[in-house]
Amino acid sequence: MKIVYMGTPDFAMKPLEALLNNNYDVVGVFTQPDKPVGRKAILTPPPVKVVAIENNIPVFQPESLKNGEGVKILEELKPDVVIVVAYGKILPKDFLEFAKYGCINIHGSILPEYRGAAPIQWSVLDGKEFAGVTSMQMNEGLDTGDILLVEKTRIQPDETSGDLYERLTVLGADVLIKTLVAIEKGELKPIKQDDSKSSYAKMLDKSLSKIDWNLSAIEVHNKIRGLDPWPVALTVYEGKNLKLFRSRLLNEEFNKPSGSVFQSKDGIIVVCGDKKAVLITEVQLEGKKRMSALDFSRGAKLTDGIVFES
Repeated sequence: MKIVYMGTPDFAMKPLEALLNNNYDVVGVFTQPDKPVGRKAILTPPPVKVVAIENNIPVFQPESLKNGEGVKILEELKPDVVIVVAYGKILPKDFLEFAKYGCINIHGSILPEYRGAAPIQWSVLDGKEFAGVTSMQMNEGLDTGDILLVEKTRIQPDETSGDLYERLTVLGADVLIKTLVAIEKGELKPIKQDDSKSSYAKMLDKSLSKIDWNLSAIEVHNKIRGLDPWPVALTVYEGKNLKLFRSRLLNEEFNKPSGSVFQSKDGIIVVCGDKKAVLITEVQLEGKKRMSALDFSRGAKLTDGIVFES
C-alpha cells in the first residue's frame, strides 16, 4: 500500500513513525511551510518534516492546495491512501477523492464531539471523563466524515492538556495502524456521524488565560490544567501576571473571600467561589523563571490573607 502522509506538529510525528516502523511504503509527506520561530525568527521546519528528511522521504510544502498543485503531486506519487494528522489546511474535493481509499484523518477526540482545532485542550477544560482518538474518512466538511475506528482513554484528575496530548499522539499512532490493517482486510464498516451530538473545539487564545476566582474550584482546576502548556492560566500578584501551571483539588472548605491565599507545605492554596480551594504547585511570575509554587511563596514572602485578583 503506497501512502502519502500529511501532518505538521509534533502530534503528527508518532503516527508517521509508526507507519515507517511497520514497513508501510510512505512515498511522500506534505507539511506546512517552514516558519520563523523565537525572538530571532529562525526559520524552522515542522516536526513532521524533520522525521521525513531523516527517513529520506520526499517532502512537499505547498502554500495552498486549492490551485491544483496538490493533485499534481499526487499524480506523480500515485498513493493508494492519504493519511492526514493535524496538517492544518483545508483539502479540496479533487484532492480528497484522488486516492483509492481517499483521505483518512486521525483526530484527537471521540467524534462527533469536539470537531475542530483544539479537541484535546477542550476535553480537559470542560472536565470530561474520557478523551480519545478517531480515525475518519474525510469529506469536505470540518471533521464530519464517517467514523472508522475509535479508541478511548480516561482523563486523569490532575492531567494537563500537555500530558493528555502526549498520550493521545501514541494512541493516534496505534489507531492509524489498526485502521490500515482493517482496510487491507476489508473489515471496516464506516459509521455516519450523528450531527446532533457534535460540538466544536475552537482554537485557544490568550483571552482565556485570566482566572476568575469566583468560579468553583473544579472549574478553576480544569482551566489551569486545560490551558497548560499554552496559553497558560494566570492571575495577578502585586500588579504582575503570575502564570499557574499545575493544580490539585482540595476537599476542605474555607470561609474566606474568593482568591484568598494560604501557604501550604505543598504549594499555594487559593480559595474559589464555592468556598473550596485549589492547590497550585507550579507558577511563573512575570519576568521570572518557572518554579515550584512552594519556592515562589517563600521567595515572595507570600503571607496568608493575600488575595489574588480575578
